[in-house]
Amino acid sequence: MQLTRFSDLGLRVLMYLVHHDRAEPVTIAEIATQLQVPTNHLTKVVNKLGHLGWVSTLRGRHGGLRLGRPAAEIRVGDVVQQMEGHEQLIDCAGLGCVLTGGCLLRGALNAALRAFYAELNRHTLADVCTQQTGEAIIQLHRQFLAQRSALPAQPSH
Repeated sequence: MQLTRFSDLGLRVLMYLVHHDRAEPVTIAEIATQLQVPTNHLTKVVNKLGHLGWVSTLRGRHGGLRLGRPAAEIRVGDVVQQMEGHEQLIDCAGLGCVLTGGCLLRGALNAALRAFYAELNRHTLADVCTQQTGEAIIQLHRQFLAQRSALPAQPSH
């Protein structure tokens, strides 16, 4: 099974938000820059994550994103399942399959999908953001702050 880009970005956004050593919330622009993805696509991902309660957003000058709940409470399988948005791998009825009613493939695929999500749910967001992954995320954030502070000040109007 291959995850959609939407799910992949959802996981990466959540991972980027895990560390608490930030003085201010993280912006979509920062994450888009660091993950090298278009801001408008990332906005759609963040909206879905916010709707699901995994990200909280704050509007305004000092606004940005934070995790909506502790990383230890966010199960990777739940994120993937909600972002992917499907509960079965194939829709036999929609395909008009001539084997409908006598085929065991659908049941086998659905069992495999449930096992896939169950295995992913053995891991929390906190689990997958430890050690070198966590350090890499912190370094990305520090790089962004350094790049931002190196820019000339914008005149105020």
